[in-house]
Amino acid sequence: MNNYNNPYPYGVGGTDSAALSAHVSVIMRGVYLKMFFALLVTALTSCGMLLLAPGFTEALASNNIFFWGLLIGEIVLVMAISGGINRFSVTTSSLLFYLYAIVNGLVFSVILGAYSPVSVIKTFIVCSATFGAMSVYGYTTRRDLTRLGSILTMALIGLIICLVVNMFWYNKMLDVIISFVGVIIFVGLTAWDTQQIKRIAEANPGATDGRLATIGALTLYLDFINLFLYLLRFLGNRD
Repeated sequence: MNNYNNPYPYGVGGTDSAALSAHVSVIMRGVYLKMFFALLVTALTSCGMLLLAPGFTEALASNNIFFWGLLIGEIVLVMAISGGINRFSVTTSSLLFYLYAIVNGLVFSVILGAYSPVSVIKTFIVCSATFGAMSVYGYTTRRDLTRLGSILTMALIGLIICLVVNMFWYNKMLDVIISFVGVIIFVGLTAWDTQQIKRIAEANPGATDGRLATIGALTLYLDFINLFLYLLRFLGNRD
């Protein structure tokens, strides 16, 4: 969210509270709608690959170069959307977002293929309920979550370092700790990011730009996906 340019000071324009509230509601609906469609695209892509092209999924799982190429491609797309959000048109940024959702679906087809469908569905339900509750909290709370967000961001950097280390030196106990910490971090980030999106919308009362909806949807989409993956480590049953 820090990549989104906020050209207006908070509360500029003398907008009355009712109009501002309506404006924020419109922006947030756009955020959640784009996020929903991105998750749907990811789910349809991954399920479609598993059901219609299982051979491709198996080949992808066994080809480290191709698989890591997709992961790198995901990182490039996220950086492109975040870094170019103010240069791209709304249509271009949205198309890049949904392209990212498709690529993520290809990666997910490999990950989900390792777990039983029932456990994946259960994990999705738990993730959706947890995400929804924390997003509502972030939207409605009057508590300033800025400090919490800074702490969680630093914790996320540490988590990434631990993940890289544990890729080369696999330790089962460390893996459990990483999974637990990952759930805590993305539960907190969901609330913080929701509050950040709301505040930026409040600070831009005259804006109708869909760019905020796109970058907000991408941010919450990433929170949801990562929360799901860490919960799957606990709740998923491997075939």
